[in-house]
Amino acid sequence: MSFTKEHIARYSRQLILPEIGLPGQQRLQEASVLLIGAGGLGCPAALYLAAAGVGRLGLVDADAVSLSNLHRQVLHATADIGRSKVESAREKLTALNPETEVVAYHARLDAATAKSFLPAYDVVLDGSDNLATRYLVNDACVLLGKPLIYGGAVQWRGQLMVIRPGQSACFRCVFPEPPQPGEIPDCQAAGILGATAGVIGTLMAQEALKLLLGTGQPLENQLLTYDALAGAFRRVPVRRDPDCAVCGVHPSIHALVSIDLMSCSHKEA
Repeated sequence: MSFTKEHIARYSRQLILPEIGLPGQQRLQEASVLLIGAGGLGCPAALYLAAAGVGRLGLVDADAVSLSNLHRQVLHATADIGRSKVESAREKLTALNPETEVVAYHARLDAATAKSFLPAYDVVLDGSDNLATRYLVNDACVLLGKPLIYGGAVQWRGQLMVIRPGQSACFRCVFPEPPQPGEIPDCQAAGILGATAGVIGTLMAQEALKLLLGTGQPLENQLLTYDALAGAFRRVPVRRDPDCAVCGVHPSIHALVSIDLMSCSHKEA
């Protein structure tokens, strides 16, 4: 595409970066990213991806905006309470950058919807708030060969890793089996500082942009942890597990399944 004066003015501060320039901006405008969750992680990630000029963003979330969301889910406002999160997010992202196409999926991700949504996107960001979805997204991306950026945050802590199927460790390599229900507290039970989610969501967007541009060193084969109280980041090396159930030498998972953590069962779509 040809760049207008408006395009160049909008992206001027990143166009002067040698890693981007006009060719890199072209790549971003032709790229697509699917965000799982329009909450504390998905909101800041989506804002920065739209602002950077990613051509198409997909948002998957089945929930409505509630008052308790607003301290960390920065795409939503008080007037949005009761609205679909993906519709609220689409409105704000389109206002920020009308050139970015925002596709809203008001749906809960399961094996069937994952098969429907994921193939159309270049990179997937998992900002979901439950373990069943995290394992499902990981398995779907590995089976489909889609790069995945996982992020999580609770209380004052967060973590992040980049997964490139066939090249790096996946989520199951690090966490082979889902924990028992209630073993790991979520934000509703343990609380979270909104700014902590903002840090992780912003880093997720940055890793996505690096993948789309083919520049820098993505955070693969390492788990990046963040301790907001200490103001400290730590890189934990991880490795691809040859016995991994989904990406190992002899995988036992060959089809996408939905995980029911309450019964520890798997439901194939």
